[in-house]
Amino acid sequence: MTRVIKYVFYDILRTRFILLYTLFLLLCTIAMFQLDSDTGKVILSLMNIVLMVVPLISIVFSTIHFYNSYEFIELMLAQPVDRKVIFLGEYFAVAFSLSLSILAGVGIPMMLYGADASGFTLLYAGVMLTLVFVSLAFLSSVLTRDKAKAIGVALLFWFYFSLIYDGLLLWITYTFMDYPLERLTLTLISFNPIDMARILMLLQLDISALMGFTGAFYKNFFGSSTGMIFSTAVLFAWIVMPVVIAARVFNRKDL
Repeated sequence: MTRVIKYVFYDILRTRFILLYTLFLLLCTIAMFQLDSDTGKVILSLMNIVLMVVPLISIVFSTIHFYNSYEFIELMLAQPVDRKVIFLGEYFAVAFSLSLSILAGVGIPMMLYGADASGFTLLYAGVMLTLVFVSLAFLSSVLTRDKAKAIGVALLFWFYFSLIYDGLLLWITYTFMDYPLERLTLTLISFNPIDMARILMLLQLDISALMGFTGAFYKNFFGSSTGMIFSTAVLFAWIVMPVVIAARVFNRKDL
C-alpha cells in the first residue's frame, strides 16, 4: 500500500493543483492577519473559508481525481494486488495531500503571527472536514461509472451539509422552541460534520453567549474533555463509515 500511496501522491503533486490550493490558503490567511491584528476576528473570518471552501474543494477535487485515475486503477487491478489496497492507497494519498495543504497554508501563517488555541482548533476542524469530504467523494465516485453523475452527487453532499441541513435544523428549532431542545439539537448536529466543526470553533472563540441557553449547554458539554472526545468520535465516524462502504462497493464492482 505504501508504494501505491507514494505514486498517487507524486502524481497529485505533478498536477500542481495542491500547490495552488496551498498558495490560496496561504495568501488568504496572511491577508486576514494583515487586515486585522485581532486574532479572534481573524480566526472567525478564516472559519468561513474552512467550513465552506475547504469541504467544497476537497469533495470536488477527490471525485475528479478518482475518475482521472481510472486507467491507473485498472492497470493495478490487472496485477496481483488486493483491491482494498488500491482503493485505500488512493484514499490516503488524496487525504494526505489535501490535509498537508491545510496545515501548510493555514498553519504556517498562524505560527508566524502567534495564533492561540482557537487557531489550532481551526486547523483541527479543517483537517477533519477534509478527511470527511474526501471520504464522501470516494463514496460518490464508486456508486456510478458516470463522472458527471458522481460530481453531481458530490456537490449534492456538500450543498446538503452546508446549506440544506442548517435550514432544516433551524425550522425544527423554531417550530419546537417552547420545548427543551438542547439534547435533541446536539444529536441532530452529530449528523452534520460541518455543524459539529462550527460549534467547536464558536465555543473556542468564546462567543457562545450569542447562542443563548443552548450555547451555554454546548459550552458546558463541548468545553469539557468529554465534549472533545465526543466530537472527535463523531467526526472520526464520518470519516470511517463512507470509506468502509465505498471500499466494499469497490471490492464488488465490475470495472
